[in-house]
Amino acid sequence: MSLRPDLAKIASLVPQGVRVLDVGCGEGELMDVLRRERGIDARGLEIDPELVEKCVSRGLSVVQGDADRDLVEYPDAAFDVAILSQTLQTASRPDYMLDQLLRIGRTAFVSFPNFAYWRMRVALLVHGRMPVTRHLPVSWYETQNIHHVTVDDFRALLADKGVTVDGCWFFAGGREIGRANANWRAEHAVFKLSR
Repeated sequence: MSLRPDLAKIASLVPQGVRVLDVGCGEGELMDVLRRERGIDARGLEIDPELVEKCVSRGLSVVQGDADRDLVEYPDAAFDVAILSQTLQTASRPDYMLDQLLRIGRTAFVSFPNFAYWRMRVALLVHGRMPVTRHLPVSWYETQNIHHVTVDDFRALLADKGVTVDGCWFFAGGREIGRANANWRAEHAVFKLSR
């Protein structure tokens, strides 16, 4: 199974021998790669009971829970790495979720769709409607996205919270692109963070 580009980047950056919490782990694709290919102790938290069942049937250690509520139950520094992939924009309070990630993990990886991506801007300008894309494949009323974050919005949040950016990577069309003008060129972003 091939990982999405943001997940593949995260998998390549997680050091061996660490404990990982994958928040909003979905079907566990990233956890499976970390466990099988890297020998990493990866745990997951997922809100959808059907996806939890799929993970458990694959032998992955995943519990059902709502990250908006349940991350507060984890002890400080319980994991070396906390991962939040394509989930930040679905959180009730992304700023609080970021605080929890950085409390639970010594390092955090956060990836999200960039709603300032130029193709989305053009689609909105030309058609006057929220775009449906291969990465955001449902209409606005069906989506779980409740916050439309951009690369620059996220950078501003990190600056407000005093979070250190240890690295950032950007993707468009399924491939990694440079950092220049990422706010309008990137379809997705990955940030490696610490306090």
